[in-house]
Amino acid sequence: MENLKVKVINKSQNKLPKYETPGSAGMDVRSNEDYTLKTERRTLISTGLFFEIPEGYEMQVRPRSGMANKYGITVLNAPGTIDSDYRGELGVILYNSGQTAFEIKKGDRIAQLVLAPVTRFEFEVAEDLSESDREGGFGSTGNN
Repeated sequence: MENLKVKVINKSQNKLPKYETPGSAGMDVRSNEDYTLKTERRTLISTGLFFEIPEGYEMQVRPRSGMANKYGITVLNAPGTIDSDYRGELGVILYNSGQTAFEIKKGDRIAQLVLAPVTRFEFEVAEDLSESDREGGFGSTGNN
């Protein structure tokens, strides 16, 4: 299988994101700055990366599970979406839900990138919807 090509400009001193294992779905992206993220605060972290994503695709920015589990650090708008027509720098919005300040160093892996196809849709205005057993939401599928 041939890999899809995504053009990238790297204005950081970091290596380009790459798949760490053959089964990885995402590539880790690195910080382009040092920053201390205090508890219950958010910030936009520079990566120094600029992409040209093929039309029909989006790049998703997702949290790294280890950072979330160990330190309470997550991507606030997860998954963040980079549209195919965006050409600005990739910034990652990190949030600290942990108990202590978190030190981010230039070169630290802060998030992961996943390329995904986009399905475009349009709305069809209707007077009614088909029957379903589900009408409730937010936990309505079970008691736990």
